[in-house]
Amino acid sequence: MKKKLWSGRFSESTNKLVDNFTASIPFDWKLYKYDIAGSIAHARMLAKTGIIKKAEADKIVNGLRTVEKEIGFGKFKFSVEDEDIHMAVEKRLISLIGDTGKKLHTAKSRNDQVALDIRLYLRDEIKNIISLIDEFHKTLVTLAKKNIDVIMPGYTHLQQAQPILFSHYLLAYYEMFKRDKDRLLDCYKRANIMPLGSGALAGTTFPIDRGYIARLLGFDDVTKNSLDAVSDRDFIIEFLSAASIMIMHLSRMSEELVIWSSSEFGFIELPDAFCTGSSMMPQKKNPDVPELVRGKTGRIYGHLFSLLVTMKGLPLAYNKDMQEDKEPLFDTVDTIKASLEIFSEMIKGLKLDKKRIESSMADGLILATDVADYLVQKGVPFRSSHEIVGRIVGYCLKEKKALTSLTLSEWKRFSPDFKEDILNFASLEKAVERRNHIGGTAKIQVLKRIREIL
Repeated sequence: MKKKLWSGRFSESTNKLVDNFTASIPFDWKLYKYDIAGSIAHARMLAKTGIIKKAEADKIVNGLRTVEKEIGFGKFKFSVEDEDIHMAVEKRLISLIGDTGKKLHTAKSRNDQVALDIRLYLRDEIKNIISLIDEFHKTLVTLAKKNIDVIMPGYTHLQQAQPILFSHYLLAYYEMFKRDKDRLLDCYKRANIMPLGSGALAGTTFPIDRGYIARLLGFDDVTKNSLDAVSDRDFIIEFLSAASIMIMHLSRMSEELVIWSSSEFGFIELPDAFCTGSSMMPQKKNPDVPELVRGKTGRIYGHLFSLLVTMKGLPLAYNKDMQEDKEPLFDTVDTIKASLEIFSEMIKGLKLDKKRIESSMADGLILATDVADYLVQKGVPFRSSHEIVGRIVGYCLKEKKALTSLTLSEWKRFSPDFKEDILNFASLEKAVERRNHIGGTAKIQVLKRIREIL
């Protein structure tokens, strides 16, 4: 068995079972670019402060770049005996440049190195996810503009409530994902703090320049407490929390797409390229993409909870338990990115069945609130008007009549305050346009919001 870089204190080799159980290299290898970038910055700092010679730093940097190319081209052979990406890179560096490579680890620990790597990784991935949110936003706004005149039922309790513009519905999700973006931007601020230089837990005795490393790597600031720096995973938990809220938003929309594409609703048709068939039933067109997004929501929730549970009982500073932070983080990032990307593409091909949507509101009962408001405008107290309209709805259901088909004499049967203007008052278009205020569903307000967004 190969000798460990830390084996000086030990009298026997690590059991193979321990190697396999404790190694993180099977998954943290994907941090290699960030690990090498941090090590290059560290080497340059060591030279700047005179801890090592400039020629030694140059040799280390060139060696690290060779290692990076080997990994990038798939020529690097990882082994569980390397334990993690940091040890794997360092061992290869030493094999390339000799004893000079052993100087790289001066004034740093794997503890602050891994904290650095994850922050660098998460910074990039937050930017990538924000770009995908921006693309999804464009898709939503484009679809909203294209269908600006489509009126649909708005729901509460999954029961028809009041008419709204389909565009208003889409922009509701715009607002949700805008908040998601804001949360990620805020999370980025706390991820963008540089921990390197904290050592294993107490800092280092060498005259390091942490600010210099931070500038080289584009960090806004450096951590202020070495104990906290190496044991902090709040920024990952915060990201997982933001991701959980985001996937919840996607899941809510997925639920609606699944329901609306069913035969019973038939409001929409998802593009064939984003659906699957049945191996048994030839007529089936299954909405697998939104169903899977809905299903992956629990997976991301689980990642958040798993890290919360991992961290809840850990004493300061670093503990091996914290190695369990990476797989939940990596999988969450991959899942969120894949979900946003496929959702955006799927929505672009969404087709509306406008006649089916309109027919779903044919009984006119969705206008009941507007009729109650009509009576209020005539001086009837709202609670009284609510009761009156409730009786009218009961009458329509009993007689199988549409609310919009009632004659003036039928209206007056329930209240003398109904005048001839009620006959033109109760319509879907007018009901939508009457909600002409900031945040309302009136066309003028929706178009105004679209202009603000663009």
